[in-house]
Amino acid sequence: MQYAEQLTVSLRWWVQGTMLVATLWFTIAVAIPSILAAALISLGFAVLVAGGLLLYGSARITVGNGELRAGRAHIALDLVGTAEPLDAEGTRRVAGVDADARAYLLLRPYLKRSVRIEITDPRDPAPYWLVSTRRPDKLVAALSAVTAE
Repeated sequence: MQYAEQLTVSLRWWVQGTMLVATLWFTIAVAIPSILAAALISLGFAVLVAGGLLLYGSARITVGNGELRAGRAHIALDLVGTAEPLDAEGTRRVAGVDADARAYLLLRPYLKRSVRIEITDPRDPAPYWLVSTRRPDKLVAALSAVTAE
């Protein structure tokens, strides 16, 4: 495995989820006289929030075994062209004004940087993949190393 990264949600999202659950608990505790019922309802909601955050942060990016995987999508490395690291402004531009509707996007709002990966497969309708990452330079280096072989 030349590169592996999991796009887990940031600590800020966990804090906000905790505050949401606490607000719900307080609201229910005021409305329902039973503290136990309020706690059980809030616990159920907390499990849903935690499950949602874990599921949303389960996307992985890997380069290895002859393929690139980004979330649920995968492609053989011999069908990958150039990879370009993008800063926050470049990511915003490529995901917005300069976007191609056919592109595959694996974007996370808590990650501002990304990598634009050209797809050279003539049968693939996606001209490029735009993938959020915490380490764009390392992902580009891993892709460059395996595509140069």
